Amino acid sequence: MAGSSGFLYVVRMAPTALTSGKTLIQVVAGAAPFDVIGATISQVTKSTTEMLRVQLLRKTAVATVTAATPLLTNPNDPPSLAVGGTTATGVNATAEGADGDVLEDRVWNVLNGTWEYVPIPEARKRAAQGGNLALVLITNPAASMTIAATLEIIEYR
Repeated sequence: MAGSSGFLYVVRMAPTALTSGKTLIQVVAGAAPFDVIGATISQVTKSTTEMLRVQLLRKTAVATVTAATPLLTNPNDPPSLAVGGTTATGVNATAEGADGDVLEDRVWNVLNGTWEYVPIPEARKRAAQGGNLALVLITNPAASMTIAATLEIIEYR
């Protein structure tokens, strides 16, 4: 079960034009495990309904991403141990790696607003020390669309 004591961080993918399904955000744990406490995906370009699959999963081989350092939600906390890097924590994959265990598999109607994942504490998904979790858009959009995403974590030390 997740504890309530840890440091909070958020990884953000700025609005990005996508034409295919891909890893939106990947967080690779450093020397501390973490839980996902929230995630969002939104879009600003589509005006017709479309259903897209979204998964929260572990990678057996991490994706190649644009490095993104987790942002502090409390400026008095220490930096995250899940450091940014092209094969570490980052956004907008350019090479997918290999998907492992699928922990959440949901569908998002892009016209119904923001897709949100906010688990109760007992249902939070955990990445072990040195492990990873990724927010992945599985379905290819019918046409290019601009997507933004966030993944919020609590890191335990």
